[in-house]
Amino acid sequence: MSESAQRQGDAFENLLHEERRFPPSEEFAAQALAQPSLYEEARSRGTEFWADQARACLSWETDFTQTLDWSEAPFAKWFVGGKLNAAYNALDRHVEEGRGDRMAIHFEGEPGDTRSYTYAELTESVKKAANAFESLGLQKGDRVAVYLPMIPEAVITMLACARIGAVHSVVFGGFSADALRSRIDDAEAKLVVTADGTYRRGKPSALKPAVDAALEKEGSTITNVVVVRRNNEPVEWTEGRDVWWDDVVDSASSEHTAVAHDSEHPLFILYTSGTTGKPKGILHTTGGFLTQTAFTHKYTFDLRPETDVFWCTADIGWVTGHSYVAYAPLINGATQLMYEGTPDTPHQGRWWELIEKYKVSILYTAPTAIRTFMKWGRDIPKKFDLSSIRVLGSVGEPINPEAWMWYREIIGGGKAPIVDTWWQTETGAHMISPMPGVTRTKPGSAQVAVPGIAVDVVDEMGQSVPNGSGGYLVVREPWPSMLRGIWGDPERFKQTYWSRFDDMYFAGDGAKKDEDGDIWLLGRVDDVMNVSGHRLSTTEIESALVSHPSVAEAAVVGAKDETTGEAVVAFVILRGSAKDDDDIVTTLRNHVGKEIGPIAKPRNILVVPELPKTRSGKIMRRLLKDVAEGREVGDATTLADNTVMQQIAASLRK
Repeated sequence: MSESAQRQGDAFENLLHEERRFPPSEEFAAQALAQPSLYEEARSRGTEFWADQARACLSWETDFTQTLDWSEAPFAKWFVGGKLNAAYNALDRHVEEGRGDRMAIHFEGEPGDTRSYTYAELTESVKKAANAFESLGLQKGDRVAVYLPMIPEAVITMLACARIGAVHSVVFGGFSADALRSRIDDAEAKLVVTADGTYRRGKPSALKPAVDAALEKEGSTITNVVVVRRNNEPVEWTEGRDVWWDDVVDSASSEHTAVAHDSEHPLFILYTSGTTGKPKGILHTTGGFLTQTAFTHKYTFDLRPETDVFWCTADIGWVTGHSYVAYAPLINGATQLMYEGTPDTPHQGRWWELIEKYKVSILYTAPTAIRTFMKWGRDIPKKFDLSSIRVLGSVGEPINPEAWMWYREIIGGGKAPIVDTWWQTETGAHMISPMPGVTRTKPGSAQVAVPGIAVDVVDEMGQSVPNGSGGYLVVREPWPSMLRGIWGDPERFKQTYWSRFDDMYFAGDGAKKDEDGDIWLLGRVDDVMNVSGHRLSTTEIESALVSHPSVAEAAVVGAKDETTGEAVVAFVILRGSAKDDDDIVTTLRNHVGKEIGPIAKPRNILVVPELPKTRSGKIMRRLLKDVAEGREVGDATTLADNTVMQQIAASLRK
C-alpha cells in the first residue's frame, strides 16, 4: 500500500460507533412496499431491473428498445428509443385514469393564505401556462430561468416547460442578481418567470428587482419576463418585455396536447451552489430522472398515494425540490403540502401546526432544521397532534445521531422509521437509504444502497476498503437518474466526476463502512481535515459536540496551523444548561477528546449566538473558516440572515 493510501486508511481511525438499532415493527414490515426480495430482484435482473421500474412507474407513448447504452461512457443513455412526456405522467394520466378529484397540492402561504389543487385543476393550470409560454415564442429546447418562491406557480412553470419540451433552469430565490445573470447567460435562457416578491418572516420580500438588475447589462438572451403577483409590492416595469402572469396565463386556453419527447431529451439544468468562476450547470434528462425519482419516492417513503400526505420542506431552488416536490410526488399520484415560509413565522410551532392541520404522514427535511427545533425545545412540538406521521426522512447532509434520536422520539412518536437519504444534485435521486420496512436502522447512518444502485467506499487506489474503514464514496455502475453532463462543457464533466478513479463516479464525499458494512457519510472530502497527519471528519467532531447536553448546534472547520498543518476550530451555540458551567470550553474540549480521541480536541471553541446559514439551511463553513483564519469574511449575500456574521464578530470581540 502506498504511503498516501496508508494515510487515507488511517484517516478514519476514530469514527462514529453506534450501538443502537431500530428494526421496523412487525406490522410495518408485513405491509411495507419494499420487501427484502426487492434487493434480490435488483441483483438478479441487473439493468433490466430499471427497465421493469421504468414501465411500472411511467406511461410511455413509445416503448424503449434498449435499457442502457453505455458505449460512450461516461455519457449514458437510458431507455433508448422510448418517448414520453413528463407533464403527462405527472398530471394528465391521473385525470384520464379517474384520479382527477384527488388532491395534488395543498399550498399554505406564510401569511396563512391557502390554495388547493386537485389533479384536474393542476392539469388545467399547467396547460394554460404551456399555452401562454408558447404564445411568447417559447419552443421545444429553449431554456427558461425560474426565479420564484415556494408557491404553486413554481411547480406549474416547471411542468409547463416539461410539457412543451423547454428546459427549465430554476435559480434559488435567495441568490443575487449577479448569480441569476450568470446562470441566464450560461444557459442562454429565453424567458424568465419570477414574482413581484414573497413573504419572509412576516414581511414582504422583493424578487423582481433582482431580475431587473440581472438584465440591466446588455447582451441578455431574455425576450420576456413573466411576473406572478404574490405580495402586490410595487415593481419597476419594462414595457414590451415584462408581462403579468395573470394577463397571459389566466386568459390562455386550457386545451393543450402533451407531445412525447425522447427519453434523453433535456428536462432541466440545475446549477450547483457554491461554485466559483463559471457556473456548473448539471444536466438531467427525462426518462431516467423520472424513473428513479418515482421509484425511490415510492419505496423509500413506503408511499400510499391514496391516503398519505407527503411534505418535502425543500425549496424548488434545490434538487430536492425538483425530485421530491415538482416531479416524483405527482408522478406517483400523491397528495403533498407546499409551504412558502420559514419554520418560525408566525411562531416556532408553525411546521407542527401544519402537520396537524393537513395530517401530514411523511415528513422529509434537513438535519439543520431538526437541530434548530432541538434548540427551541421539545415543548413546542409536544403542543401539536403529530400522530399522523408514519415515516420520517432526512436529506442534505449527514445527520448526527442525537438529532436522529430526537427526530424519532419527539416528531415520530418513538415509532416512525427514519430514512436518512444520501444523494446529490448530480445523482438526481436517492442512492443510499434504509428501506423503512426492511432495514434495521442506526441513528446517523444512511446504511445501504438503494436497490439497483452500486455504491462503494474505496481507498486512494480505488480498492474497496474493508468493514470498519473509511475512504472515498464512489458509484461503480451507471444509474438512471445520473447527470448527463455539465451544460455546454463535456470535458469539465469528465474531469470533475470521472477522473479521480478509473470507471467510477466520484461523489466528492468521504464515507466509512462500519463493522456491519453499513455506510456512514462524512461530508465533502473538503471537510476532512489533516491534523498532524491524522485525517479527521468535521461531521464526526460536530456530532461529538452536539452529543453534549450543553450544545444545541455546532460547526467545525479546519484552520491553518504552523505546528499541526491544520487545527480544529469549532463554533457552538449553547443550550440554557451551559450557564452552570463556568469553563464550558474546557468541558467541551475534553468531551470531544473522550468521544473521539485527543487528536480531535478543538484548538479553539468559539461560543456564538447563531451560525451562518443559507435559506435552504446549509451552514456556510467557508465564512467560518475566514473567521478562524483571521481573514476578512467573504461574500455573505446568500445567507438567510445577513447580520449573523456581524453577531459572530461582536460575540468574539467580547
